[in-house]
Amino acid sequence: MGRKEESVQLPNLEVKVPSFFRCPISLDVMRSPVSLCTGVTYDRASIQQWLDFGNNTCPATMQSLPSTDFVPNLTLRRLINLWSATAAANAAAPTARRPPAANILGELSTSCDPIPLLRGLADFFIDADNNESEKNELVGGGGCAAVVNSVLVRNVGRIDILEAAARVLALILGADWIEESSRRMAASSLIADLNASVPALISILKEGKTMESRVESARVLGAVLSSSDQESKASIADKSDLIPELIRLIGEEKMDRSAMDAGLECLDAIFGIRRARLRMVREGIVPAAVTVLMAEASVAPASTAEKALRLLEGASGIAEGRSAICQASEECLGAVLHRMMKVGREGMEAAMTVLWNVCHRFQDRRAMEAVTADAGGMTKILLLMQSNCSPAVRQMSGDLLKIFRVNSKSSLAAYDTKTTHIMPF
Repeated sequence: MGRKEESVQLPNLEVKVPSFFRCPISLDVMRSPVSLCTGVTYDRASIQQWLDFGNNTCPATMQSLPSTDFVPNLTLRRLINLWSATAAANAAAPTARRPPAANILGELSTSCDPIPLLRGLADFFIDADNNESEKNELVGGGGCAAVVNSVLVRNVGRIDILEAAARVLALILGADWIEESSRRMAASSLIADLNASVPALISILKEGKTMESRVESARVLGAVLSSSDQESKASIADKSDLIPELIRLIGEEKMDRSAMDAGLECLDAIFGIRRARLRMVREGIVPAAVTVLMAEASVAPASTAEKALRLLEGASGIAEGRSAICQASEECLGAVLHRMMKVGREGMEAAMTVLWNVCHRFQDRRAMEAVTADAGGMTKILLLMQSNCSPAVRQMSGDLLKIFRVNSKSSLAAYDTKTTHIMPF
């Protein structure tokens, strides 16, 4: 049986609206369709309002939601955009309308005061009423990122302009409406001029007037790093102020979740570069990572804690990092054990590698004493060993248990049996 279609009136034209283009809650054509874990798709604004009211069910099926996360339905969104563009084109006047944002973009290159224009661009990208196809066309075919980047690099030292430019770039590179081809094109325009764009973004990290602008700068840097090859990453990591500013961002006293996540994302992207790891250790990545691990889950959720554990894993692989971990072994390894069973598999294995490096491979006495002193620490190692971890991590767990001469019965007897926080495998 075919899907029911309904009609709406556009100027001089009746357009059939496929029923699956409509949000089950608002019954309007969806602007930003997202799917719940039940498989039902809703408009983002409608389902977010439903969840914000404290509901924990799928409105269409009334099933309880084990997760309230939703995923953008990119295929449906493209279909709706194509349908909308076709309907609008058929109903429009014969002459094509030039998007107002394209006019703004044309003025940016020569403007002596680009801030109002940059704010206009930001408003265009934020406004959900604006067609996503037009947004992608402006980023891809219109070269928006290249124009904004040229404003960025021309105005180093003028922090207000830099913050306004970084906001536009962050909106482009972090948007869920952007097509992957447009995202790559936007990132490549910054990568093509690393020696100018990266220092400008770092200056926002150092001198930004608000936390929001510093986070936006870090997000742009993170997007550039994720699109860069290893040589470009190394070049970015070598910028003198980058690593200390990122560590300062994640270690803010206010414990800002978005700041932590943006800073860790950048550091995670370059921690594979050995000289970058060494600089991270010297600039204080170990205490900063401990701060993240000891934060409340609402501030540092599992995905954020995993990044911190990966950074500690990298630090434990070099002498300076092991020294920093062992000098604060009680606090540092206590934090590792604290979050080890509350993250995903990748985070758990990173935690085990940290413990194995300092306790087994290099047999640091302070580290071994810190682990044995942790209530339930041995049992967590045993539980991880019995999970579906990789063979290498299972071997590491066995090595540690042999060192501490712990058997499963004595270990489990000493551990608090309230293990509901342990993730299922």
